Amino acid sequence: MTDISALETNILADIAAASDEAALEAVRVAALGKKGSVSALLSGLGKMSPEARKTEGARINLVKEAVAGALAERRAALKEAALEARLASETVDVTLPLRAQGAAAGRVHPVSQVTDELAEIFADMGFSIAEGPDIESDDYNFTRLNFPPDHPAREMHDTFFFEPGPDGTRRLLRTHTSPVQVRTMLTQTPPIRVICPGRTYRCDSDQTHTPMFHQVEGLVIDRSSNLGHLKWILEEFLKAFFETKSVKLRFRPSYFPFTEPSMEVDVQCSRAGGEIRFGEGDDWLEILGCGMVHPNVLKNCGLDPQTYQGFAWGVGIDRLAMLKYGMADLRAFFEADVRWLKHYGFRPLDFPSLAAGLSA
Repeated sequence: MTDISALETNILADIAAASDEAALEAVRVAALGKKGSVSALLSGLGKMSPEARKTEGARINLVKEAVAGALAERRAALKEAALEARLASETVDVTLPLRAQGAAAGRVHPVSQVTDELAEIFADMGFSIAEGPDIESDDYNFTRLNFPPDHPAREMHDTFFFEPGPDGTRRLLRTHTSPVQVRTMLTQTPPIRVICPGRTYRCDSDQTHTPMFHQVEGLVIDRSSNLGHLKWILEEFLKAFFETKSVKLRFRPSYFPFTEPSMEVDVQCSRAGGEIRFGEGDDWLEILGCGMVHPNVLKNCGLDPQTYQGFAWGVGIDRLAMLKYGMADLRAFFEADVRWLKHYGFRPLDFPSLAAGLSA
């Protein structure tokens, strides 16, 4: 029979020399596996005499126990060494600053911020928000708003038209948010006080115009609405938005198909030092258009102009953002430049509030 003491010595040496758990497992299989050297000794006991079996069996079992104990001890040592190596390779310098979390690193786009500011201001005046689809019919975008059939705005150089449908009519990307006013008058009974923010589309692109831009319009319909009410609303809105104690407005006659009379509104400002400041100075800046809702529009929307009258106004949200926050080029709003957004963007949790200050 093989020298059991020599076999034990060799196996224990192999266990001690195992450099990782895979090598240790190979030693275990070679010694204690089904065809291992120790297992072979145990299987040979049946060929011995009872006296020899008793003596050799005890010796073999002692070797088996010694090998099993050495395997367990070496496995524990290898696991601890592997853990130490992993900890050493994956150390974290706790003195380094934390990475910025999403709420700290993210920024709200100025258009979204200004839209929230507008909603906050007009909600305080009792207005609700109305919305409508970006793809409109010619009827809602032009006809019901008193656009003559040959009005230039219907032509391709101003409006994005889709291909004609089976019935020959063409849908379009709305050129203003006024169709939302139409939808509101068709579905609500006066009194009506809404603002209509949203995307609009026109064939134009330069430093102050883009093919897609943002606009907000306001609409008031009641039995006794008048230009005095309109003037007060615009003054209060501009004072709150530009966070100034007073503004001076100048109303100039203009023309819009859907209002009569129609007016352009200029706001007093100072341009000293290349910076526009409102509520002071001796200069003027055109800022929005407005007017009394045309009687034909009221009729087209199912309202009796002998009973109801109202006023409306419209202003570009992107333009308001440029004026308030000093942005020179409208095209940068849509270029998805993270550097620009980090500079001009707003922290996500800085919600606009009239009490705390819109841009605080």
